[in-house]
Amino acid sequence: MKTHPRDILLGAQAGAFALPVCDHYSGVEARMRKSLQLQAEMTAEFGTCVFDVTLDCEDGAPVGGEAEHAALVTELALAAPGSARVAVRVHPVDHPHFDADVATIAGRAGRRLCHLMVPKVESVADVARAVAAMDAAGATDLPLQVLIESPAAIHRAFEIAAHPRVQSLSFGLMDFVSAHGGAIPASAMTLAGQFSHPHVLRAKIEMAAACHAHGKVPSHNVVTEFRDLPALEAAARRAVTELGYTRMWSIHPDQIRPILAAFAPAEAEVATALAIIERAVAEDWAPVQHEGRLHDRASYRYYWQVIERAHRIGHPLPESVRAWLPA
Repeated sequence: MKTHPRDILLGAQAGAFALPVCDHYSGVEARMRKSLQLQAEMTAEFGTCVFDVTLDCEDGAPVGGEAEHAALVTELALAAPGSARVAVRVHPVDHPHFDADVATIAGRAGRRLCHLMVPKVESVADVARAVAAMDAAGATDLPLQVLIESPAAIHRAFEIAAHPRVQSLSFGLMDFVSAHGGAIPASAMTLAGQFSHPHVLRAKIEMAAACHAHGKVPSHNVVTEFRDLPALEAAARRAVTELGYTRMWSIHPDQIRPILAAFAPAEAEVATALAIIERAVAEDWAPVQHEGRLHDRASYRYYWQVIERAHRIGHPLPESVRAWLPA
Protein backbone atom coordinates (compact mmCIF):
# COMPACT_ATOMS: atom_id res chain seq x y z
CA MET A 1 0.00 0.00 0.00
CA LYS A 2 1.20 3.52 -0.76
CA THR A 3 2.06 5.96 2.00
CA HIS A 4 -0.91 6.80 4.24
CA PRO A 5 -2.24 10.33 3.66
CA ARG A 6 -1.70 11.30 7.30
CA ASP A 7 1.99 10.42 6.98
CA ILE A 8 2.44 12.71 4.00
CA LEU A 9 -0.03 15.56 4.63
CA LEU A 10 1.33 17.72 7.42
CA GLY A 11 -1.24 18.41 10.11
CA ALA A 12 -3.83 16.01 8.69
CA GLN A 13 -4.42 14.41 12.07
CA ALA A 14 -7.69 12.57 12.56
CA GLY A 15 -8.46 14.47 15.77
CA ALA A 16 -11.47 16.57 14.79
CA PHE A 17 -12.97 13.69 12.80
CA ALA A 18 -12.05 10.81 15.08
CA LEU A 19 -15.54 10.28 16.54
CA PRO A 20 -19.06 9.68 15.23
CA VAL A 21 -20.72 13.01 14.47
CA CYS A 22 -23.64 12.41 16.84
CA ASP A 23 -23.58 11.75 20.59
CA HIS A 24 -27.00 10.60 21.79
CA TYR A 25 -27.89 11.06 25.49
CA SER A 26 -30.44 9.16 27.55
CA GLY A 27 -30.79 8.54 31.26
CA VAL A 28 -34.09 6.71 31.86
CA GLU A 29 -33.76 2.93 31.77
CA ALA A 30 -36.33 2.29 29.03
CA ARG A 31 -34.85 5.01 26.84
CA MET A 32 -31.30 3.84 27.43
CA ARG A 33 -32.23 0.34 26.28
CA LYS A 34 -34.06 1.71 23.23
CA SER A 35 -31.06 3.90 22.38
CA LEU A 36 -28.71 0.92 22.41
CA GLN A 37 -31.10 -1.05 20.24
CA LEU A 38 -31.41 1.84 17.79
CA GLN A 39 -27.63 2.11 17.63
CA ALA A 40 -27.36 -1.57 16.71
CA GLU A 41 -30.03 -1.19 14.01
CA MET A 42 -28.41 1.88 12.45
CA THR A 43 -24.94 0.31 12.61
CA ALA A 44 -26.32 -2.56 10.50
CA GLU A 45 -27.96 -0.05 8.13
CA PHE A 46 -24.92 2.19 7.61
CA GLY A 47 -22.19 -0.43 7.93
CA THR A 48 -20.49 1.56 10.68
CA CYS A 49 -21.44 2.99 14.08
CA VAL A 50 -22.76 6.46 13.23
CA PHE A 51 -23.58 7.70 16.75
CA ASP A 52 -22.44 7.16 20.31
CA VAL A 53 -24.88 6.34 23.09
CA THR A 54 -24.06 8.14 26.33
CA LEU A 55 -25.85 6.78 29.39
CA ASP A 56 -26.50 9.66 31.75
CA CYS A 57 -25.90 9.67 35.49
CA GLU A 58 -25.82 13.44 36.03
CA ASP A 59 -29.41 14.17 34.96
CA GLY A 60 -30.60 10.57 34.77
CA ALA A 61 -29.93 9.41 38.32
CA PRO A 62 -32.74 10.14 40.81
CA VAL A 63 -31.66 11.97 43.96
CA GLY A 64 -30.90 9.32 46.54
CA GLY A 65 -30.63 6.63 43.88
CA GLU A 66 -27.24 7.55 42.45
CA ALA A 67 -25.53 4.28 43.38
CA GLU A 68 -28.32 2.17 41.94
CA HIS A 69 -28.28 4.19 38.70
CA ALA A 70 -24.50 3.81 38.39
CA ALA A 71 -24.92 0.06 38.78
CA LEU A 72 -27.64 0.06 36.12
CA VAL A 73 -25.61 1.91 33.47
CA THR A 74 -22.66 -0.35 34.25
CA GLU A 75 -24.73 -3.45 33.53
CA LEU A 76 -26.12 -1.90 30.33
CA ALA A 77 -22.62 -1.09 29.11
CA LEU A 78 -21.34 -4.57 29.91
CA ALA A 79 -24.28 -6.17 28.09
CA ALA A 80 -23.85 -4.09 24.92
CA PRO A 81 -22.52 -5.92 21.84
CA GLY A 82 -18.87 -5.60 20.93
CA SER A 83 -19.61 -3.25 18.02
CA ALA A 84 -21.45 -0.79 20.27
CA ARG A 85 -20.02 2.59 21.22
CA VAL A 86 -21.28 3.25 24.75
CA ALA A 87 -20.21 6.07 27.06
CA VAL A 88 -21.36 7.31 30.46
CA ARG A 89 -21.76 10.82 31.83
CA VAL A 90 -20.91 10.79 35.52
CA HIS A 91 -21.50 13.51 38.12
CA PRO A 92 -19.15 16.55 38.30
CA VAL A 93 -15.85 16.16 40.13
CA ASP A 94 -17.13 18.14 43.14
CA HIS A 95 -20.30 16.06 43.51
CA PRO A 96 -20.49 13.68 46.50
CA HIS A 97 -21.12 10.72 44.18
CA PHE A 98 -18.36 11.42 41.65
CA ASP A 99 -15.79 9.02 43.09
CA ALA A 100 -18.36 6.25 43.54
CA ASP A 101 -19.60 6.78 39.97
CA VAL A 102 -16.12 6.39 38.53
CA ALA A 103 -15.17 3.48 40.78
CA THR A 104 -18.30 1.55 39.82
CA ILE A 105 -18.63 2.44 36.15
CA ALA A 106 -15.03 2.82 34.99
CA GLY A 107 -13.85 0.15 37.41
CA ARG A 108 -16.25 -2.51 36.14
CA ALA A 109 -17.07 -1.44 32.59
CA GLY A 110 -14.11 0.72 31.57
CA ARG A 111 -13.01 -1.81 28.96
CA ARG A 112 -16.43 -1.57 27.25
CA LEU A 113 -16.76 2.22 27.29
CA CYS A 114 -15.67 4.43 24.40
CA HIS A 115 -15.21 7.37 26.80
CA LEU A 116 -16.25 8.88 30.11
CA MET A 117 -17.97 12.28 30.07
CA VAL A 118 -17.38 14.63 33.01
CA PRO A 119 -19.64 17.70 33.22
CA LYS A 120 -18.97 21.18 34.62
CA VAL A 121 -15.21 21.07 34.16
CA GLU A 122 -13.78 24.44 35.13
CA SER A 123 -10.02 23.95 34.87
CA VAL A 124 -7.13 21.60 34.16
CA ALA A 125 -7.20 20.75 37.87
CA ASP A 126 -10.69 19.28 37.38
CA VAL A 127 -9.38 17.24 34.44
CA ALA A 128 -6.50 15.96 36.59
CA ARG A 129 -8.98 15.05 39.34
CA ALA A 130 -11.07 13.05 36.86
CA VAL A 131 -8.05 11.31 35.35
CA ALA A 132 -6.78 10.34 38.81
CA ALA A 133 -10.15 8.77 39.65
CA MET A 134 -10.24 6.88 36.35
CA ASP A 135 -6.69 5.61 36.82
CA ALA A 136 -7.44 4.55 40.40
CA ALA A 137 -10.36 2.52 39.04
CA GLY A 138 -8.04 0.78 36.58
CA ALA A 139 -9.37 2.60 33.49
CA THR A 140 -5.98 3.98 32.51
CA ASP A 141 -6.67 3.90 28.77
CA LEU A 142 -10.21 5.25 28.85
CA PRO A 143 -10.57 8.58 26.96
CA LEU A 144 -12.07 11.55 28.78
CA GLN A 145 -14.58 14.00 27.37
CA VAL A 146 -15.57 17.15 29.22
CA LEU A 147 -18.41 19.66 29.28
CA ILE A 148 -17.52 23.36 29.14
CA GLU A 149 -20.39 25.24 30.81
CA SER A 150 -19.20 28.55 32.29
CA PRO A 151 -17.34 31.75 31.38
CA ALA A 152 -14.32 30.62 33.44
CA ALA A 153 -14.23 27.27 31.63
CA ILE A 154 -14.35 29.04 28.25
CA HIS A 155 -11.44 31.22 29.39
CA ARG A 156 -9.41 28.06 30.12
CA ALA A 157 -10.63 26.05 27.13
CA PHE A 158 -7.25 26.00 25.38
CA GLU A 159 -5.54 24.64 28.52
CA ILE A 160 -8.25 22.03 29.02
CA ALA A 161 -8.12 20.92 25.38
CA ALA A 162 -4.34 20.57 25.60
CA HIS A 163 -4.55 17.82 28.23
CA PRO A 164 -3.48 14.54 26.58
CA ARG A 165 -6.30 12.51 28.11
CA VAL A 166 -9.03 14.86 26.87
CA GLN A 167 -10.58 13.62 23.63
CA SER A 168 -13.39 16.11 23.12
CA LEU A 169 -14.94 19.27 24.55
CA SER A 170 -18.73 19.77 24.53
CA PHE A 171 -20.42 23.13 24.90
CA GLY A 172 -23.13 23.31 27.57
CA LEU A 173 -25.45 26.04 26.34
CA MET A 174 -28.06 26.23 29.09
CA ASP A 175 -25.59 26.14 31.96
CA PHE A 176 -23.42 28.71 30.19
CA VAL A 177 -26.33 31.12 29.86
CA SER A 178 -27.54 30.61 33.43
CA ALA A 179 -23.96 31.06 34.74
CA HIS A 180 -24.27 34.75 33.85
CA GLY A 181 -26.78 35.50 36.62
CA GLY A 182 -29.45 36.84 34.30
CA ALA A 183 -27.09 39.04 32.25
CA ILE A 184 -27.82 36.89 29.19
CA PRO A 185 -31.55 36.49 28.42
CA ALA A 186 -33.36 33.16 28.16
CA SER A 187 -33.79 33.80 24.43
CA ALA A 188 -30.10 32.97 24.02
CA MET A 189 -30.98 29.33 24.75
CA THR A 190 -33.40 29.13 21.80
CA LEU A 191 -32.63 27.92 18.29
CA ALA A 192 -32.36 31.47 16.99
CA GLY A 193 -30.77 33.12 20.01
CA GLN A 194 -27.89 30.70 20.45
CA PHE A 195 -26.58 31.62 16.99
CA SER A 196 -27.01 35.38 17.39
CA HIS A 197 -26.30 36.40 20.99
CA PRO A 198 -22.71 37.73 20.96
CA HIS A 199 -21.60 36.17 24.27
CA VAL A 200 -22.91 32.72 23.34
CA LEU A 201 -21.55 32.91 19.81
CA ARG A 202 -18.12 34.01 21.06
CA ALA A 203 -18.03 31.16 23.58
CA LYS A 204 -18.94 28.57 20.96
CA ILE A 205 -16.27 29.81 18.58
CA GLU A 206 -13.64 30.01 21.33
CA MET A 207 -14.27 26.44 22.43
CA ALA A 208 -14.17 25.09 18.88
CA ALA A 209 -10.93 26.98 18.25
CA ALA A 210 -9.38 25.46 21.37
CA CYS A 211 -10.26 21.98 20.14
CA HIS A 212 -8.85 22.51 16.66
CA ALA A 213 -5.65 23.98 18.12
CA HIS A 214 -5.00 20.68 19.90
CA GLY A 215 -6.51 18.14 17.50
CA LYS A 216 -9.55 17.47 19.70
CA VAL A 217 -13.24 17.08 18.79
CA PRO A 218 -15.55 20.08 19.36
CA SER A 219 -19.08 18.89 20.16
CA HIS A 220 -22.07 21.22 19.79
CA ASN A 221 -24.78 21.50 22.42
CA VAL A 222 -28.29 20.06 22.36
CA VAL A 223 -31.26 21.68 20.65
CA THR A 224 -34.22 21.45 23.02
CA GLU A 225 -36.84 22.18 20.34
CA PHE A 226 -36.62 18.54 19.34
CA ARG A 227 -39.92 18.37 17.45
CA ASP A 228 -38.88 20.97 14.87
CA LEU A 229 -36.59 18.68 12.87
CA PRO A 230 -36.00 20.98 9.86
CA ALA A 231 -34.93 23.76 12.24
CA LEU A 232 -32.73 21.30 14.12
CA GLU A 233 -31.00 20.23 10.90
CA ALA A 234 -30.49 23.87 9.93
CA ALA A 235 -28.95 24.58 13.35
CA ALA A 236 -26.68 21.55 13.06
CA ARG A 237 -25.59 22.69 9.60
CA ARG A 238 -24.69 26.11 10.99
CA ALA A 239 -22.70 24.47 13.78
CA VAL A 240 -20.54 22.59 11.29
CA THR A 241 -20.28 25.10 8.44
CA GLU A 242 -20.06 28.37 10.41
CA LEU A 243 -18.66 27.46 13.83
CA GLY A 244 -16.33 24.56 13.05
CA TYR A 245 -18.02 21.83 15.11
CA THR A 246 -17.55 18.22 14.03
CA ARG A 247 -19.94 16.54 16.48
CA MET A 248 -23.29 17.34 18.12
CA TRP A 249 -25.48 16.11 20.96
CA SER A 250 -28.87 14.48 20.48
CA ILE A 251 -31.49 14.17 23.24
CA HIS A 252 -34.24 12.48 21.22
CA PRO A 253 -33.97 9.59 18.74
CA ASP A 254 -35.65 11.70 16.04
CA GLN A 255 -32.72 14.14 16.17
CA ILE A 256 -30.08 11.59 15.13
CA ARG A 257 -30.75 11.39 11.39
CA PRO A 258 -31.04 15.19 10.89
CA ILE A 259 -27.69 15.60 12.68
CA LEU A 260 -26.10 12.96 10.46
CA ALA A 261 -27.49 14.70 7.37
CA ALA A 262 -26.26 18.13 8.48
CA PHE A 263 -22.74 16.95 9.29
CA ALA A 264 -22.35 14.88 6.12
CA PRO A 265 -20.34 16.47 3.30
CA ALA A 266 -22.32 17.01 0.10
CA GLU A 267 -22.24 14.24 -2.50
CA ALA A 268 -20.52 16.53 -5.00
CA GLU A 269 -17.82 17.45 -2.47
CA VAL A 270 -17.14 13.78 -1.71
CA ALA A 271 -16.85 13.02 -5.42
CA THR A 272 -14.43 15.92 -5.88
CA ALA A 273 -12.39 14.81 -2.85
CA LEU A 274 -12.12 11.23 -4.15
CA ALA A 275 -11.04 12.39 -7.59
CA ILE A 276 -8.39 14.74 -6.23
CA ILE A 277 -6.98 12.31 -3.65
CA GLU A 278 -6.86 9.40 -6.09
CA ARG A 279 -5.03 11.61 -8.62
CA ALA A 280 -2.64 12.82 -5.92
CA VAL A 281 -1.84 9.26 -4.83
CA ALA A 282 -1.13 8.29 -8.43
CA GLU A 283 1.34 11.20 -8.62
CA ASP A 284 2.97 10.39 -5.24
CA TRP A 285 1.42 13.56 -3.78
CA ALA A 286 3.03 15.93 -6.28
CA PRO A 287 0.87 18.89 -7.41
CA VAL A 288 -1.91 18.06 -9.86
CA GLN A 289 -4.67 19.93 -11.67
CA HIS A 290 -8.35 19.09 -11.41
CA GLU A 291 -11.03 20.86 -13.44
CA GLY A 292 -8.71 23.74 -14.22
CA ARG A 293 -7.46 24.30 -10.66
CA LEU A 294 -4.05 23.46 -9.22
CA HIS A 295 -3.93 21.35 -6.06
CA ASP A 296 -1.05 20.52 -3.75
CA ARG A 297 -0.63 19.15 -0.23
CA ALA A 298 -2.51 22.04 1.40
CA SER A 299 -5.71 21.27 -0.50
CA TYR A 300 -5.02 17.51 -0.37
CA ARG A 301 -5.21 17.80 3.40
CA TYR A 302 -8.66 19.42 3.20
CA TYR A 303 -10.04 16.88 0.74
CA TRP A 304 -8.69 13.97 2.76
CA GLN A 305 -10.63 15.33 5.72
CA VAL A 306 -13.77 15.44 3.56
CA ILE A 307 -13.28 11.72 2.96
CA GLU A 308 -12.84 11.10 6.71
CA ARG A 309 -16.08 13.00 7.38
CA ALA A 310 -17.91 10.94 4.77
CA HIS A 311 -16.62 7.73 6.34
CA ARG A 312 -17.92 8.77 9.76
CA ILE A 313 -21.51 8.95 8.51
CA GLY A 314 -21.35 5.67 6.61
CA HIS A 315 -20.99 7.11 3.09
CA PRO A 316 -19.98 4.31 0.68
CA LEU A 317 -16.37 4.79 -0.40
CA PRO A 318 -14.15 2.91 -2.87
CA GLU A 319 -11.67 0.33 -1.65
CA SER A 320 -8.79 2.56 -2.78
CA VAL A 321 -9.41 4.88 0.19
CA ARG A 322 -11.38 2.59 2.52
CA ALA A 323 -8.21 0.65 3.33
CA TRP A 324 -6.80 3.81 4.97
CA LEU A 325 -9.85 4.39 7.17
CA PRO A 326 -10.73 2.78 10.53
CA ALA A 327 -13.30 -0.01 10.54
